[in-house]
Amino acid sequence: MIEGEGPLVLLVHGFPEGAWAWRHQLPALAAAGYRAVAIDVRGYGESFVPESVEAYRMLAHVADNVAVLNALDAETAVVMGHDWGSPIAAASAQLRPDRFTAVALLGVPYSPRSAEPPQFPPDFYVAHFQGDAAQHEIEADPRGWLQRFYAALTDGTPGWFGNPMHLPDAPLPAWVEDFDAIVATFERNGFAGPLSRYRNFLRDWEDLAAFDELRVPSIFITGERDSTRLWMPAEGTVIDDCGHWVQQERPDEVNAVLLEFLQRGR
Repeated sequence: MIEGEGPLVLLVHGFPEGAWAWRHQLPALAAAGYRAVAIDVRGYGESFVPESVEAYRMLAHVADNVAVLNALDAETAVVMGHDWGSPIAAASAQLRPDRFTAVALLGVPYSPRSAEPPQFPPDFYVAHFQGDAAQHEIEADPRGWLQRFYAALTDGTPGWFGNPMHLPDAPLPAWVEDFDAIVATFERNGFAGPLSRYRNFLRDWEDLAAFDELRVPSIFITGERDSTRLWMPAEGTVIDDCGHWVQQERPDEVNAVLLEFLQRGR
C-alpha cells in the first residue's frame, strides 16, 4: 500500500495484522508530504509465506525492509513499526542505520539485547505461541480467535497473556474494519508464519550479537491500557484511554505525534 510523494516512510505491522493496520496513517503522511508505504510482512496477506521457521528470523525481516527501499529506488527511509513490527523496525535501524535513519516504535518499546539467551516462563503467552498447540487452537477458529484477541488487547483484559490464554467472549472492537477480509487472509495463509516470530527468539539473540544498539532518533508511543506496559515498561507518549492497537484505536492523536517526530528530522 503506497500513498503520497516525498521522503519515504516505511510502515511495518505486527501480530496478527497486515498492511491495513496503517490505513489511517497512509493518507495523513501523504498529505504531509511523505511517501508512505505499508507492507504485508512475510507470512501475512499478499506477501510470500515461507515454510521453515528460521525463514522468519529477524535478519530476514530486515532484509525484506531493505529490499522494499531498493525496489522503490529510495536510499533512506524512516521506519515505523507496531507490535512485532516495532522490533523489526528497531532491528532495521540497528543493522542498517545508513538506510533507516529514524524509527517510531508503537506498542512495544526498544529492548537492548540481553546478556543471557531469552527464556519465558511456561505460564506466559510467548511460551504458548512457541508451541504447536497455539497454532492448532487458532487455526481451528480463526474468526472467533481473532475477534477475542483483538478485543482482549483493546481492553487490556487481565489474563489474556497467560498460558493457557483467557480471551473474553467480547464483541468485535469498533476500530476493526473489513473483518471478513482480514479473516480470509489468515484462513488462506494460516498462522505458522506469524507465530514463527515467537519461535525465533534464540536465533535472533544469536544473530544480533554483533550489532550495535539503536542509535538513530526514535520515539515510543503506547496506549494507557496496553497490557504490554506491565512487562515492558518504557518512557514515551501515552495515549489516554487506549489499548494495544494504538494507531487504529486513536489515529488522530497518533498521527499528530508521528508527524511532529518526522518534522523534527527534516
